[in-house]
Amino acid sequence: MWKLLRDRRLGQFKCRRQTPVGPYVADFCCPALKLIIELDGGVHVLRTDSDAARDAWLTAKAGFTVLRFDNEAVLGNPAVVLEAVRKHAERMR
Repeated sequence: MWKLLRDRRLGQFKCRRQTPVGPYVADFCCPALKLIIELDGGVHVLRTDSDAARDAWLTAKAGFTVLRFDNEAVLGNPAVVLEAVRKHAERMR
């Protein structure tokens, strides 16, 4: 995913990986869009409550929008995931 987001490939916006946001570390963060992109492996099936609490904090307290994608989606069809992120970024401009 990083290869798809680095070097301002999300339009003019810079993305960072493994970025601290409050008490959490976001997989990918675009501060200018207040957007966090999380990639979820299989263990997240067991962590739905903690993921929901995390997303709620990131949204309510830090003002970010959180997009979550399964690792399988990213590995199987990264173009579709990137297009979803781009569409969201366009709506937020």
